[in-house]
Amino acid sequence: MLAQHVLLGPMEWYLCGEDPAFGFPKLEQANRPSHLCGRVFKVGEPTYSCRDCAVDPTCVLCMECFLGSIHREHRYRMTTSGGGGFCDCGDTEAWKEGPYCQKHELNTSETAEEEDPLVHLPEDMVARAYNIFAITFKYAVDILTWEKENELPGLEMIEKSDTYYCMLFNDEVHTYEQVIYTLQKAVNCTQKEAIGFATTVDRDGRRSVRYGDFQYCDQAKSVIVRNTSRQTKPLKVQVMHSSIVAHQSFGLKLLTWLGSVIGYSDGLRRILCQVGLQEGPDGENSSLVDKLMLYDSKLWKGARNVYHQLFMSSLLMDLKYKKLFAIRFARNYRQLQRDYMEDDHERAVSVAALSVQLFTVPTLARMLITEENLMTTIIKTFMDHLRHRDIQGRFQFERYTALQAFKFRRVQSLILDLKYVLISKPTEWSDDLRRKFLEGFDAFLELLKCMQGMDPITRQVGQHIEMEPEWEAAFTLQMKMQIFSEKVLIEAYKKCLTVLMQCHSGFTDGEQPIVLSMCGHSVETIRYCVSQEKVSIHLPVSRLLAGLHVLLSKTEVAYKFPELLPLSELSPPMLIEHPLRCLVLCAQVHAGMWRRNGFSLVNQIYYYHNVKCRREMFDKDIVMLQTGVSMMDPNHFLMIMLSRFELYQIFSTPDYGKRFSTENTNKDVVQQNNTLIEEMLYLIIMIVGERFSPGIGQVNATDEIKREIIHQLSIRPMAHSELVKALPEDENRETGMESVIEEVACFKKPGLTGRGLYELKPECAKNFNLYFYHFSRAEQSKAEEAQRKLRRQNREDTALPPPALPPFCPLFASLVNILQSDVMLCIMGTILQWAVEHNGYAWSESMLQRVLHLIGMALQEEKQHLENLSEENVVTFTFTQKISKPGEAPSNSPSILAMLETLQNAPHLEVHKDMIRWILKTFNTIKKLRESSSSSPVAETEGNIMEESSRDKDKAERKRKAEIARLRREKIMAQMSEMQRHFINENKELFQQTLEELDTSTSGVHENSPVISDAKLTALGPEQTRVAEPRQVVMCILCQEEQEVKVDSRAMVLAAFIQRSTVLSKNRNKITPDPEKYDPLFMHPDLSCGTHTGSCGHIMHAHCWQRYFDAVQAKEQRRQQRLRVHTSYDVENGEFLCPLCECLSNTVIPLLPPPRVLFNRLDFSGQPNLTQWIKTVSQQVKALHLLQNEDCASHSGHSEKMDQLQLPEGFRPDFKLKNPYSESIKEMLTTFGTATYKVGLKVHPNEEDPRVPIMCWGSCAYTIQTIERLLADEDKPLFGHLPCRQDDCLTSLTRFAAAHWTVSSLSAVQGHFCTLLASLVPNEKNGNLPCILDIDMFHLLVSLVLSFPAIHCQDFSGVSLGTGDLHLFHLVTMAHIIQILLTSSTEENGMDQEDTNSEEEVAVLTLYKFLCQCTGSALKEISSGWHLCRNLKAGIMPFLRCSALFFHYLNGVPAPSEIQVNGANQFEHLCSYLSLPNNLTCLFQENSEILNTLIESWCSNTEVKRYLEGKRHAISYARESNKLIDLPDDYSCLINQASNFSCPKSGGDKSRAPTLCLVCGTMLCSQSYCCQTELEGEDVGACTAHTYTCGSGVGIFLRVRECQVLFLAGKTKGCFYPPPYLDDYGETDQGLRRGNPLHLCKERFKKIQKLWQQHSITEEIGHAQEANQTLVGIDWQHL
Repeated sequence: MLAQHVLLGPMEWYLCGEDPAFGFPKLEQANRPSHLCGRVFKVGEPTYSCRDCAVDPTCVLCMECFLGSIHREHRYRMTTSGGGGFCDCGDTEAWKEGPYCQKHELNTSETAEEEDPLVHLPEDMVARAYNIFAITFKYAVDILTWEKENELPGLEMIEKSDTYYCMLFNDEVHTYEQVIYTLQKAVNCTQKEAIGFATTVDRDGRRSVRYGDFQYCDQAKSVIVRNTSRQTKPLKVQVMHSSIVAHQSFGLKLLTWLGSVIGYSDGLRRILCQVGLQEGPDGENSSLVDKLMLYDSKLWKGARNVYHQLFMSSLLMDLKYKKLFAIRFARNYRQLQRDYMEDDHERAVSVAALSVQLFTVPTLARMLITEENLMTTIIKTFMDHLRHRDIQGRFQFERYTALQAFKFRRVQSLILDLKYVLISKPTEWSDDLRRKFLEGFDAFLELLKCMQGMDPITRQVGQHIEMEPEWEAAFTLQMKMQIFSEKVLIEAYKKCLTVLMQCHSGFTDGEQPIVLSMCGHSVETIRYCVSQEKVSIHLPVSRLLAGLHVLLSKTEVAYKFPELLPLSELSPPMLIEHPLRCLVLCAQVHAGMWRRNGFSLVNQIYYYHNVKCRREMFDKDIVMLQTGVSMMDPNHFLMIMLSRFELYQIFSTPDYGKRFSTENTNKDVVQQNNTLIEEMLYLIIMIVGERFSPGIGQVNATDEIKREIIHQLSIRPMAHSELVKALPEDENRETGMESVIEEVACFKKPGLTGRGLYELKPECAKNFNLYFYHFSRAEQSKAEEAQRKLRRQNREDTALPPPALPPFCPLFASLVNILQSDVMLCIMGTILQWAVEHNGYAWSESMLQRVLHLIGMALQEEKQHLENLSEENVVTFTFTQKISKPGEAPSNSPSILAMLETLQNAPHLEVHKDMIRWILKTFNTIKKLRESSSSSPVAETEGNIMEESSRDKDKAERKRKAEIARLRREKIMAQMSEMQRHFINENKELFQQTLEELDTSTSGVHENSPVISDAKLTALGPEQTRVAEPRQVVMCILCQEEQEVKVDSRAMVLAAFIQRSTVLSKNRNKITPDPEKYDPLFMHPDLSCGTHTGSCGHIMHAHCWQRYFDAVQAKEQRRQQRLRVHTSYDVENGEFLCPLCECLSNTVIPLLPPPRVLFNRLDFSGQPNLTQWIKTVSQQVKALHLLQNEDCASHSGHSEKMDQLQLPEGFRPDFKLKNPYSESIKEMLTTFGTATYKVGLKVHPNEEDPRVPIMCWGSCAYTIQTIERLLADEDKPLFGHLPCRQDDCLTSLTRFAAAHWTVSSLSAVQGHFCTLLASLVPNEKNGNLPCILDIDMFHLLVSLVLSFPAIHCQDFSGVSLGTGDLHLFHLVTMAHIIQILLTSSTEENGMDQEDTNSEEEVAVLTLYKFLCQCTGSALKEISSGWHLCRNLKAGIMPFLRCSALFFHYLNGVPAPSEIQVNGANQFEHLCSYLSLPNNLTCLFQENSEILNTLIESWCSNTEVKRYLEGKRHAISYARESNKLIDLPDDYSCLINQASNFSCPKSGGDKSRAPTLCLVCGTMLCSQSYCCQTELEGEDVGACTAHTYTCGSGVGIFLRVRECQVLFLAGKTKGCFYPPPYLDDYGETDQGLRRGNPLHLCKERFKKIQKLWQQHSITEEIGHAQEANQTLVGIDWQHL
C-alpha cells in the first residue's frame, strides 16, 4: 500500500497528466482492444483445443473464449494447463476456421492492421510515457540482473546499515523433505515454519529464512550448504543486503505495474515494446529485453514468472513487435538453449519455453527460416550438445553418464522446436525459402549421418545403456511433414542419396565378395553374418531415403521428371543391405540367439516394432527393401536374403535338410533354424503384401487406417482409448480414426461398469490378413483363434485365405514377381516336400502355413491379373503353370500342385485342410479363367466333373465325421449323468441336509403364512398375532458343524462392522462433545452422528471365531516385528476380515431366539388403558427413586422402610431375574455391546459403563432408520425387498438390543427408563430434560421399549409386556404428532383440495386449536384441515415405517402381504399392522384426560416458546433424505471451479490438488504441506481432516485434476474409484490424459451415492485394498 501511495501513485498522475482515476478510463475508451485474447493460463486451468480446426496441438482456448466459439460443437480436447501458456483466440494463423469467439469478434475493426496506435494518444502523453517507461523498465532490469550481494547499481546508499537477509533459492534437485529438515537445523524453527518456508521457496523461487547482521545470516548459510551438499550440489543460498532485497522486490512490483498500465491502452503497450527492444549503447544484445532473456537462467522463479507475463502481455500481443521479438529470440537461440541446459529449473519457467509461442506461428516460422536461418541454427545447436563420436564420426550413446542423460532429455526439447518450425506446410516456396530449407536439410543430413549405424551391437556382448528411441522417430518425423515442392523434393532426394553412399563407402572395405547360385541363377554379394559381426538398429539416412522414394512415387515426380532423378546410379544391393541386416537381427532375437545380450537389446527391438516408433523404423525398413527389390532380379534378392538369414545351405543343397536334422542332435539349433525359416517367409509375405501406404500401393490414407483398425478389432472388441493407443499418431496427435471407424465397426454402449466397445462389422472379416505386419506374436495367435472361432460359429470352413490386395504403384509393380521366381518356387517346393515326408525332416507347421499363405497370395494375384485383362496385354504372371510342372530330370520331384493334393488328406495336417482345399479350388477357378480366355470347351467339363466328384466326396466325408462326433458326444453325456447319480447316492445325507437347510433358511414368513393368512396381522400389543417360532438351524463357516440357535446352547455369531455415520445428518457442523462426559441418552432429531451396524451375514461359532481372531492377532504381531506395513484391516482396533467373503468386520453379533418370549408372563388380569398404565408406571418409577435414595441414605432398618413405601400392587423391586442365557451367549452379548460403545463414542472399552446399553439401542434405531430411508429413496416396499444379509443383520441386531439389558446393571437400565419416560411424562425428580422438539422420537421409542422389561420383570400384577409396548408406542406416536404439528410450516397455498371436512380433518383441526391454546396462540392460525392432515401423514410416515420394521424384527410377526408391495393405502395397512387407529387423532380423544395435561406440559417448555417466537431453529418433518451434491453435467465446469480455488492457508496461492467433497461440496486443498492439520497427534492432510468433521471418518471426494473419486476411511484406509464422468465412448479418463469431453453419467453417480447411503464405503475400500496390494502402501492420511 505504501509503495502504491508514495511511488506508483505519483507516476500514474504524471503519466496521465491528471487523476489516474479519470485518466485511465479515458484511455480505455480511446483504446482499440486487441482482437487477441492473450489470457495467460494459471496452473490447472482448463484449456481447450479443437481437433478439427486447430492448426497444431499447441493452439488452445481459455474456457471463456471456448464457450463463446464455434468449436463447442466440434470434436474438442480438454486439458488442464501446466501454467504459462496463453489463449490463442483471435490469432488467425492458429485456426483453420472460427478464430474469434463472440467476445473478440467485436474487436476486429475495419482499420488497417498496420496503423500506428500512437496516433490515438495526445503527444505530450506519448513523450511522458516514453520517459517514465524507459526509466522504470531500465531500473527494474538493472536491479534484477545485478550480481553483487551488498552494494547497489548506480544508486547512492544513504548509510549502509548492517542488516542482511539470508535468502534461500529453489532448485529441482532437492526434495521438500530435505529442505524442511535442513531449515529446522539451520534456523532452528518449528516444522510448521519450515514447511511454510519450503512452500514459498517452491512457489516464488526464493524466500528469506533469516534476518539480522551479516555474521548471523552467514552462519545459517553455512549450515544449509553443509547439510545439503552430501549427495548433490548444495542448495543455493545468498546473504544479501536488505536494501538490495527491497529494491529487487520493488523492481518486480514495477514490472507488474507496467503490465497493468499497458492493459489500459494499445498505444502504451506499443511504447513499452519500443522501449524494451531499443538497442542500448553497447550494440548487439544490449536492449532491455535481450538483457533479461540472457540473464534468465540466473533469475529466481518468481522473477521469471513476472517478466514472462510482461513479455506475453506486451511483445506477444503486438503483432509488429512479436516479429521483432522473434528475431531477437532466434538470434539468441543458441545461447538461450545453452543456458537452459545448465539451468536447474524445469522448462515451464525457462524463457526457452517461449519458443512454442513463436515458432508455431507459420508466417513467423518461415520468416525465421529465410532471414535468420533458424532451421540450421536449431540443428547445429543440437549437434553442439552431442559430443561423443567414434572414429567414423558417429554418435556414441553408450558412454553417457546419468547426468549427461539428464541433459540429453533437455536436448530433446530442441527437436520439439524443430518440429514446431516445420509443422505448417508452406503453400508456395520462394527461392529464398527453398535455398534456406535445403541448407537446413544439409545440416540435418549431417546429423543423421552421425546416427547411421550408431551404437552397433555384436552378439553376446555385455549390457549397454538404453537410449531413448523416440527421438529418432521424432527426427524423421520432421522431414516427413514437409510437402516438398517438386524441385525441393528432387534436390533433397539427391542429397540424401549422396550421404547414404558416403555412409556405405566406409563400411564395405573388409568384407569378402562371394558368389551364390541356385536354380540356375547366380549373384555376387559379400560374405556377412549378422550373428557374428556388428549390426545397428539406427539407420536414419536409409529410412529418410525410403520416405522420399515413396513421396516420389506418390507425387508422381518419378514419372514426370525421370531424367532429373539419379535412379540409374542406384545400387539396389547397397540400398537393401542395412535394413535387411536389421530385420535379420529381429528374426534372430525372436529365435532366441541373442539372449545373452540382456534387456537393452530386447528393449530396442520392442521400440522398433512399437506403435510410437515403428512408422519411422520398422515400416521404413520394409519400404526400403521394397524399393531395392523393385529394381532387382527377384531371384538375386532371394539368394542374398537366404544368405543373410544363414539359410542358404539348407535350400541350395538337396537333402541338406535331412542331414541337418539327423546330425544336429541339439534341439535348440534345430528350433532356431525353424524360427529363422518362418521369419524369412514372413518377411517375403510382408514385402509382397504390404501395399497400404499411399505411394507404394494405389490406396489413400484412409485405407491404411481402416486396415489398421480392422486388424486391431480382429483380435477382440476394443474400447476407443485402446484403439487410439494401438494406432499411430500424426504430427497433430491425431490418428484419423473417427473418420473411418463407423464404416468398419459398431459401437456398444457400456452398462453400469466397464466401458463402451467397438466391434468389427462382420462384412469386414474378409479383409483379415493373418500375417498383418503390425501384429506382435501374441496378437497374431489371438487374432487367428478369434477369427477361426467366428468362422466355426457361422458354420463356414476355417481357412483364413489371404485377402485380395490393391495393385502396386508403377514404381513398385515388379515386386509381385518374387512370388513366381525360380528360387521362391524352389523354397516352397522344398518345404512342402518336408511336410509330405514328414518324419525325416525338422520342419514346423507354421512354416507350412506361411508357404500356403504365399501360394494363396500368388493365386489371388494371378486371378486379379486375369480379371483386369485388356485385349492386347499378355499375362506375364503364370504361377499356376509353374506349380503344375514336376521337377527337372535328375531329382524328379513331384510338382507343387501334386504335393498339395497329397497333403490334403494327410492325417497330421487336420488344421490346414480347409486352407489347402481353398487353394485347390482357387487353382481350378484360375484354370477356367485362363481357358475361357483361350476358348477350349472340352477341358472345362472335365475339370468340372473332377471338381464335382471331389465335392461329393467332401460332403460324404463331412457327414461321416459329424456322425462320429455326435455319437462321441452322446456317450460322454451318458457317462457324466451316471457319475452324477453315483455321487448323489454316495453322499445322500449331505444332499438331504442341503435341502433341509434351504427349507429352514427361507425366512419365517412363508412357512407360517398359510396358517394365519385370513387373520389380521398385528405386530404388537395384547392383540399381537401369535406365531409358532420355527427352529433355526445354522452352520458355522469355520468348522462346518450345524447347530440350533437356543437360549442355553453355545453362542453362534455373525461377523459385523460397526461405524460412526453421518449419512442421515442434518447438521454436520455440530461439535462433538467430550466423549468421556457425553450422555447419549437422547438422540437429537438432526441425527448429527449415529452408529451404524452392518454385516455380511456369515455365521460362526463364538469359540471358532475367537480362535480365528486370536490367530489373526498373533500373525499381525509376528508381522510387525518383521516389517511395518499396513494391512487393509487394523487388528489393534479389533478389525478382521470375514473368513469366507473377506468383508471388513470389527466385531460379531450373537444370534438369539426371539428374546421377548422369555420375559413374557401370564397375563391374568384385564389389561389397563393408557391412563391407568401411565399412573401405575409412574408409581413404580417413584418407588424406585425412593429406594435408590434410601439405599444411599442408610442400609439399616431396611425392612421397615419397605413397609412404609406404598408399593404399587404386585411390584417387587427386590426381585432379581435369573439370566436365561448360557455363559457363552452372555459373553458375546457383552462383547458386541462393548464394541458398539467403543466405536460409537470413540472411547476405551469399558463393559461396566452405564452408557453401553444406550449405545446398543441407538445403533439398532439408527440402522433401521438408514434402511428405511434407502428403501424409500428407491421406491421399494418396506418388506420383501431386503437382501438376506441385511435381513439377517436387522434380525440379530434387534434381538441383541432387546436382550442386552440382561447383562447390564439392572438399576442402570431402570434409571435410563425412568429418565426416558420423564421426557414425555414429567415427574418431580428428573428436571432439565430436552424439550419435545429436540428428541428423535424413533430413537426414544426403541430405547423405551427395550429398557421397559427391566422394570416389568419386577411387576407381578399380571399386566403383560405387550401392553406396555403398545402404550409406550402410542405415547411416543402422540408426542411425535405434536412435534410434527408444532414444526409444520404449512403455507396455505391455493392448492386447497376439496373442502371435505371429513371427521379426520375436523379432529386434526380441533387438536391444532388446542395446541394454539396451550402455546398461548403463538402458532399460526390454520383453517384448512385438509392441509394439516396431509402434512401430518407425510410427516409421520417414516416413523411408522421404521416402527413397523422394528416391531417386525422384535416380535417376529410376519408382515401382511399388502405392505410387501407398493400399493395404495400403505398408511392404513401400516396402522393396522401397528394396532393404531387409521385416524391418528383418535388416540388423543380416547385418552384425553391425561393427554391434555401432558400436551400442556410439553408446550410450556421454554425451548418450545423460544422456537415459536422464532429465536431458534427446529427440524421439520418428514426429514429429506440426504443426497450427494449435484455435479455439473460438463466436467470442465468443475475444472474451472477448481482452477479458481486457491489454498485457504497459503495466501491466495493456487492449490495443486483441489479436491471436492461429494458429501457437502467443500473444495479442499489436498496432498500438500500447506493444509496439513494435527488430528489425534498426527499430521494429516486436508481430506482426512475433513472426513472427521463431515463424515465422522468416512469421506467421498472427487480429485478434480485427476478426475478420479477417492474413498477415505480413517487414517490408514483409502482407495480410488472410477469417476462418474464418461466421454462419448463410454470410458472414464482418470488423470485427464486423453482429454475427450466428459459428461456426468447419472447411473454411475447414483451407484456411488448408493454405496454411501448403504454405508458400504469402508467395505469397498477393504475389498479394493485386498485386491490391490499397492493401495496399502499409500499414505492416505496425507491426502
